[in-house]
Amino acid sequence: MKLLMVAGLVGFVTVALGAFGAHGLEGRLTPKEMGWWQTATLYALVHAALAAGWLAAGRGVWPAGLLLAGALVFSGTLYAMALGAPRVLGAVTPVGGVLMLAGWAGIAVEAFRSQA
Repeated sequence: MKLLMVAGLVGFVTVALGAFGAHGLEGRLTPKEMGWWQTATLYALVHAALAAGWLAAGRGVWPAGLLLAGALVFSGTLYAMALGAPRVLGAVTPVGGVLMLAGWAGIAVEAFRSQA
């Protein structure tokens, strides 16, 4: 259940970061940077919620772990770049996307196994 706590923390922090971006960073980021912030918030929140639901239902741990790892890498690099980190981090962002895709594939695999 430690992973469920991680999912809850990722969801909590993501809501806080979303609010901070909408209110605290308004007018301080370029439109492109604000787009990165919003994308990071959307993806992290969706994947944290999915992982939490998956874990709360007592399903396999590994898909949720992949979803959370992917959300942290993907969103973390976008948040960092929006705040001025080197744009080279953009080369790492797709790693998070691949991890999230692997988590979704894991859900499909686990669902298929449960039907067999």
